[in-house]
Amino acid sequence: MKDFSYISHLECPKCGETYEENKVQQLCKCGSPLLARYDLEKVKANVTKEEISKRRNSLWRYHELLPVHSKENVVTLGEGMTPFEKFHRLGAKYGINNLYIKDEGIIPTGSFKTRGASVGISKAKELGVKQLAMPTNGNAGAAWALYASKANIKATIVMPLDAPQITRKEVFVAGGDLHLINGLISDAGKVVASLVQNQGVYDASTLKEPYRIEGKKTMGYEIVEQFGWKVPDVILYPTGGGVGIIGIYKAILEMQELGWIEKGKFPRLVAVQAEGCAPIVDAWKKGEKESKFFENSTTCAFGINVPKALGDFLVLEGVYATEGCAIAISEEDLLAAQKQVASLEGNFICPEGAATFAAARILREQGWIKEDEHVVCLNTGLGLKYPETVEIEGVQTLQPGQELYVKN
Repeated sequence: MKDFSYISHLECPKCGETYEENKVQQLCKCGSPLLARYDLEKVKANVTKEEISKRRNSLWRYHELLPVHSKENVVTLGEGMTPFEKFHRLGAKYGINNLYIKDEGIIPTGSFKTRGASVGISKAKELGVKQLAMPTNGNAGAAWALYASKANIKATIVMPLDAPQITRKEVFVAGGDLHLINGLISDAGKVVASLVQNQGVYDASTLKEPYRIEGKKTMGYEIVEQFGWKVPDVILYPTGGGVGIIGIYKAILEMQELGWIEKGKFPRLVAVQAEGCAPIVDAWKKGEKESKFFENSTTCAFGINVPKALGDFLVLEGVYATEGCAIAISEEDLLAAQKQVASLEGNFICPEGAATFAAARILREQGWIKEDEHVVCLNTGLGLKYPETVEIEGVQTLQPGQELYVKN
């Protein structure tokens, strides 16, 4: 009988220490995040990419490469296989003939954080976790609170006071234990760390449990599958905690080992940040392996307002290994891109996702992206969750019975 999952162990990417995956594990004793490893030879012997392509449109179609042993422990709202569409008009404007969007706004909870929540909560349930805590800029906390409610796990969520209103409402309506802090996500992280240390609550902070990344890596599997099991030339990703870019790089490496894609062929990974919070960009420009804390960070793209990511060294490794780059985008440029994508292509995307399109335009102007390359921009959330990013101007108010004249 085939196994539902071929996870074998957890491994530290810094010191190489291994850990059992069937027990609650947080960080390595050296302080690094842990990565899930699989018996890829067994996966290769038991499943093919053709077989996967016939399965239900869910991220759980890749279950052999996800960490949950028993199907009964899967907590799902039907997430995965999000739209992958070519942007003809915007591509023509940018001078990119093959410009694509991977739209993570069209997913339960309205953001890509759903992927990490589904897999992370499912594994937590399998491990017998009853209570978890996490800091969040909004979307992750919303997703984990909603999935935790389905799994009957208590979720304590701490988010900055100025996080998007809708995300705190998602936590509240899910019955989560919501707390607001007058500070940044780094301040929320200190509160959660104290709670974890003093009360033994499961720490679901970014990369402090090993399984959120496994949910995020399915974006990489989907992009390649939706692209006909081929690898695009460039993938641009809005980077805060950086779990998505780490996960996509991990997925590419796994698919190469499985023989599902050409070995040695990588998409150039682009870490896109905001000018008001660009620690990864600063580190990349200096050729450094880790970033420094970014003081006084601020951006309307709230999800990427992360002054220091725990997995920064893994983000930078993925960027360097794929000959990618890191780029910071101004508030003006990302908001202009958000309007451009909606007005030309009909997608109302989040400001974080808009930053990737602004980055694609700039990198094309610089010649770093070539005209005929296949370029994928990740939109990580629904624009409707960020109504404050759109200012309505010049709208006429009509009186009942008033005639309306429009210009041709």
